Amino acid sequence: QVQLVESGGGLVQAGGSLRLSCAASGRTVSGYGMGWFRQADGKEREFVAAMSVSGRYTSSADSVKGRFTISRDNAKNSVYLQMNSLKPEDTAVYFCAAGLRQFTTVERDYEYWGQGTQVTVSS
Repeated sequence: QVQLVESGGGLVQAGGSLRLSCAASGRTVSGYGMGWFRQADGKEREFVAAMSVSGRYTSSADSVKGRFTISRDNAKNSVYLQMNSLKPEDTAVYFCAAGLRQFTTVERDYEYWGQGTQVTVSS
């Protein structure tokens, strides 16, 4: 079993930056594909970014491309989401996820999920 805990969310002005962290416990996630998703009020959860097991491959949603960067540190059993040039439309609860597929952007492919961290971007 893998437990995931997100941190680093908060309130930031438009144009600002935040770095989200996701700490895993229970077992190492070095063999898991990792992803970030988000859910805004009244909307479906949506894909944000993903990174392969090797770290060689990444993917990000068009809405965040060029602004958000996913990274992982297997030694710390953690994954990160660096968010720059934040916009009010980035306001959402952000979830970290781990999956046995080596690399996927599909929500249903992820077996383990954190509880989420709130990111609020003011205009």
